[in-house]
Amino acid sequence: RAQKNKRQWIGYGALALILFAAIFWNSSRPKAQPLDETRLASNPTIGSDSAKVVITEYGDFGCTSCRAWHNAGIMDQIRAAYGDQAQFVWKDFPVITAQSPKAAEAGQCAFDQGKFWEFYDYIYENTYALSVDDLKSYAAQLGLDTEKFNQCLDSGQNQAKVNQSLNEAQREYAFPGTPSFLVNGKKLVGPPSFDVLKSMIDSILAG
Repeated sequence: RAQKNKRQWIGYGALALILFAAIFWNSSRPKAQPLDETRLASNPTIGSDSAKVVITEYGDFGCTSCRAWHNAGIMDQIRAAYGDQAQFVWKDFPVITAQSPKAAEAGQCAFDQGKFWEFYDYIYENTYALSVDDLKSYAAQLGLDTEKFNQCLDSGQNQAKVNQSLNEAQREYAFPGTPSFLVNGKKLVGPPSFDVLKSMIDSILAG
């Protein structure tokens, strides 16, 4: 009986330590500020807000097809061909790797500092590593305010924004994977070639 009681007290002590550690971790974790409607409605964009054609990419920083599409330079070709007539919008669809959701948050933290596209280019052109420590390192290399970035990432500040885009991709549009696109609201699944986008854009502009 004494041995049984001893084991019980050891178990209670271990449980108390686990609870204490959990409480301490939660209390020391940076607190996220609720996002207002303006921030939830804000997305990284390139091009004029008055553009007649809006191309929205639902992408994932862990997606090799997204990386290949970026590195093929299709966006740059469209911008060179159409200028302010076409606008690009990024929305997060982090479903490929376990690290993708946090990488998406990191992109949004960079967006908060006006550096999303630099972050986007860096990830797709230079690295496959997406751990939290890696993401923080990239922010530092890009000259972001690392204190603000790290707090944003550690607190989950932009998790609601990432989840909003994720839910939109899955529930509203039922996209099967990444990358997926909207061209003036028309669904386009998979990475489009320049010719495919050009045909769609020309049709819209001629309408």
